[in-house]
Amino acid sequence: MDLDPQAVATLSQVTTATLTTVLLKKGLRNLWLRGARPIRTGQPRLVGRAFTLRFVPAREDLATPESWSSPISTRAAIEAMPAGCIAVVDSMGVQDAGIFGDILCARMARRDVTALVTDGVVRDVHGVLGTGLPVWCSGAAAPPSVAGLTFVDWLRPIGCGGVAVFPGDVVVCDDDGVVLIPAALLDHVLAEAPEQERLEGWIMDEVNGGASLPGLYPPNAENKARYAASKK
Repeated sequence: MDLDPQAVATLSQVTTATLTTVLLKKGLRNLWLRGARPIRTGQPRLVGRAFTLRFVPAREDLATPESWSSPISTRAAIEAMPAGCIAVVDSMGVQDAGIFGDILCARMARRDVTALVTDGVVRDVHGVLGTGLPVWCSGAAAPPSVAGLTFVDWLRPIGCGGVAVFPGDVVVCDDDGVVLIPAALLDHVLAEAPEQERLEGWIMDEVNGGASLPGLYPPNAENKARYAASKK
């Protein structure tokens, strides 16, 4: 599950917007997690391997406060999370049951979990903010998870925000939201994304200097040559 520190450093300098462009060029159009927004803006860009958790609809015999003490529970899953991971939770987009609150988030922060990402909501927002755990979610709700959800498993493939997430995929979070990098494409993205950022930085400099967009963004052969010369 460990992610190479150099990979983290590289991806920390690449926006999620740029990542979607790089992945689009590989034919992948559906890797931005809908409904996962930062609970606090201005956080550093964060990178980590996905540690997946899954909820299904509530069933009254299973979704009870007593289930929180079960071996299959969010509490047990948190104890299995390795430092540096990003917890990605399939909450089915449910908006009226908070999957985690301040106590669970505090434990995740203590275990050095990098962030929590979900297409659902959290509860105890003031307390969650106080834990310092970075969270991307779709809002807040007072009721607990069992009011609308049943927790069933972790470290299995899930769907979150309309995106298929597999354990070990790479997750990047910033103010634009959350983008998934399939594990098999990590090396490609590490090679291509910084160059895409450099190119767009050069284009921005050209725009700030008064250049028009046609032939510049995207660059035609002439501007590609000018960009290549600028790197020398």
